[in-house]
Amino acid sequence: MNPQPLSSLAARLPYRFRHQTLLVEALRHSSLVNEQPDASPALKDNERLEFLGDAVLNLVVSDLLMERFPAWREGELSRMRAQLVSETQLAAMARQLEIGPHLQLGRGELQSNGREKSSILANAFEAVIAAVYLDGGFACASAFVRSFFSPLLQSPAEVPLTRDFKSQLQEKVQEIQKVTPVYDVIEETGPDHDKTFLARVTIGAIQATGGGKSKKSAEQAAAHNALDQLGEHP
Repeated sequence: MNPQPLSSLAARLPYRFRHQTLLVEALRHSSLVNEQPDASPALKDNERLEFLGDAVLNLVVSDLLMERFPAWREGELSRMRAQLVSETQLAAMARQLEIGPHLQLGRGELQSNGREKSSILANAFEAVIAAVYLDGGFACASAFVRSFFSPLLQSPAEVPLTRDFKSQLQEKVQEIQKVTPVYDVIEETGPDHDKTFLARVTIGAIQATGGGKSKKSAEQAAAHNALDQLGEHP
């Protein structure tokens, strides 16, 4: 099934693109590019945009939280930010925008209902944020992110809670070692439409690994296992 025309999605976005090729790239999954080994180098997947969008998203949400909760300490801010930018929350926003039907996916992902996978939707939402940033600058990207997250902060108790082991680990490590955990993905296995990731977290001399169906879930699993090593019970 081919992706739906972009015109309907573009009309739903709270931003008007000058260069719509950026939006097209934000919706192009790696499974499509990997199935076309002879394609032009100009055919790029959305992973680089996802990387950039994640950074923009975290900065804007951090700024929003600092404004909304001036009395909160770093730990409280970190926990709330983790809930707001979780895969579950980002996928929900992508579904709200009906991004799924517009995704460009490879055959394997199409066969496994990739348009409904939370990991793919969340990554695409971050890639769209990066596309807005590259097209219109930081002010436009900030306004875009705020349009989705400001309403959530009117009633923070309504933000869905998830098991955020990464924030728990960071707080614990800063208490006892004053260092920051470092995460990296050390292995990817399986076909494009059904990948499994293995992530490693390093805290000084301590290392722990964990697996998951997305990079973020693998990092959470690694953080969970590191907490076990440190004698915590997440």
